[in-house]
Amino acid sequence: MSALYGEYSYAMDAKNRVFIPSRFREELHTEDKNYFMVSIGLDRCLYLFLPSKWEELITNNMEIFKAENKEEERAFKRFFFGNAADAQLDEQGRILVPQNQKAYASLKKEILIRGVGNKAEIWDARSWLKYKKEIMEPSFAKFSKIFDL
Repeated sequence: MSALYGEYSYAMDAKNRVFIPSRFREELHTEDKNYFMVSIGLDRCLYLFLPSKWEELITNNMEIFKAENKEEERAFKRFFFGNAADAQLDEQGRILVPQNQKAYASLKKEILIRGVGNKAEIWDARSWLKYKKEIMEPSFAKFSKIFDL
């Protein structure tokens, strides 16, 4: 089972191209594909999926998009799938970030790619530091109990 993990720092070039970590490219190679799926994610980041994980999301897990409020369900599907794009890997190991996704995530030059298991997240480096300080770090104490075995 493939998983994406780790943290990687890169610079986005003037043409909105970003390097993909070699480990992620190796996972892509095992699928015999040359593209990732990228969509707008939560918390003002982008989600990067291996094609198999994207297909799994659509084929097997559409239940996770179900909501009692059908208007909210439709709105989220429009948000998530309407902002998705396939991101072809070029010969240098880069993908092109669509302009609408770049704007949504406020991506500047310095970016961070974080593997989070079934997907990766692409963050503006400064936005990530702010999120880490304000949201992540305060939650560490709460979840540290998980590791007290």
